Amino acid sequence: MALLNRQQGAAVRHVSRETPASWPGLATATGGALLAWGVHRLVPAVPLLTASVVLGIAAAHLPRMRTFVRGAARPGLSLAGRRLMRIGIVLLGLGLGLEEVLRLGWAAVAMVLGVVAVTFLGTLWLGRRLGLRGDQPLLIATGYSICGASAIGAVSQVSGSDEEDVASSVALVTLCGTLAIAVLPLLQGPLGLTDLGFGRWVGASVHDVGQVVATAQTSGPAALGEAVLVKLMRVALLAPLVAAVAFALRARRRGERTASGRRPAPVPLFVAGFLMAVALRTTGLVPEVALEWSRTAQEGLLAAALFGLGSAVHLPSLARTGGRAALLGLGAWVVVAGVSYAGVLLTV
Repeated sequence: MALLNRQQGAAVRHVSRETPASWPGLATATGGALLAWGVHRLVPAVPLLTASVVLGIAAAHLPRMRTFVRGAARPGLSLAGRRLMRIGIVLLGLGLGLEEVLRLGWAAVAMVLGVVAVTFLGTLWLGRRLGLRGDQPLLIATGYSICGASAIGAVSQVSGSDEEDVASSVALVTLCGTLAIAVLPLLQGPLGLTDLGFGRWVGASVHDVGQVVATAQTSGPAALGEAVLVKLMRVALLAPLVAAVAFALRARRRGERTASGRRPAPVPLFVAGFLMAVALRTTGLVPEVALEWSRTAQEGLLAAALFGLGSAVHLPSLARTGGRAALLGLGAWVVVAGVSYAGVLLTV
């Protein structure tokens, strides 16, 4: 009993020491998210999540911030990159109703499945061939095939990826998605796409939901509605993909145990939460005002998480693989755009 009391006392002291240490970083991540929101409001073409990553990277390299970010703030910033990311992904499910996705029909569902599968597997293969380090091929493949930064964050939670790999992958995917806003509308005419076809192409090939909206709205409301529906269908594949990655990693690491002595869960808790949120939204019982608040909270949480991840980037190290990562990003962009275009021609 005395030993148990000593262990409990040590645990309490450990928590009391660690919890306050997180607050400087959490406060910094919150401030970074608010600053990113201000940048997005001033320059709407800059997505909120992209601004968060860039500001996090900048904070890690500014002379007056560097010591603080890499020292006192590091525990809280790392916590934001993990925990806040998971909560934001769960809330992402409240923006997805299955009836909206299935409204497009089974041909469109088959097209999206094909686009996601070819983009994910093709990017993963190309990344390995280019010799990219760590989990970058996996993370970039996920971001391009599903929904950009949110998908990268979700997969990183089950793969235990290095923060720098996560942040650099997010930066690359969001950069290409941002470029799509300017490039894709210029290609609608030369590719002979109707407004409906253009919307479907944008929804199937552009990464982030905000970037999809910004790109598709250039062709009017019909293109915008089609793009959002197709994009939601891709988002619906986030949970199955994360679960598949978790199963694959679990099989590879069979016999390993976590620090607590337990095997990793077959399906991560936040993935189950995402699916429950989708099911709740599908019931139609959630008031619109609650959905609006959840969207705001989701954006804020993901922005703070990505600021935390961005602050872990060390540019000199990133430069050593930057050329190969950029080549992989360009290759993945060509793959997802080409496969999506072929799918649109077959289904519209």
